[in-house]
Amino acid sequence: MGALALKRCVGCGCKISDRFLLFALDGYWHCHCLKCSCCQAQLAEIGSSCFTKRGLILCKSDYIRLFGHSGACRACSKSIPANEMVMRAQGNVFHVKCFVCSICHNQLVPGDRFHYTNGKLYCERDRPTASAHRYDHMDSLREHNISEQKS
Repeated sequence: MGALALKRCVGCGCKISDRFLLFALDGYWHCHCLKCSCCQAQLAEIGSSCFTKRGLILCKSDYIRLFGHSGACRACSKSIPANEMVMRAQGNVFHVKCFVCSICHNQLVPGDRFHYTNGKLYCERDRPTASAHRYDHMDSLREHNISEQKS
């Protein structure tokens, strides 16, 4: 225990006298100090790895969202900042302002019913009908309720 008392936490700068400590990014951390820069999740509680890029310490989900495929808006292809609210449909992420019906261009808001078919959003009024699609395309037609999520 004496050797551990000499270690200082990279996160808070205090001595580590806890029974458990983490070694990550070339330094020692209190378990409660090593957090995702975006969602503030304690990384020791959600897995055994962490990611770093551009000075951020990230959980896997936020790393993928910011720097991987899902970090870009499905509609406009621009990146989504870590602190911005997002809308989601079938694993795709959208800026709130880009979450619009592909026919009437009205913005879809939390609580609205919508349909996501073949990569396009539709409001309840403009949703594709069975007569407008061949039967084999109906498997991709799903109805959803919107829920707003913090990115």
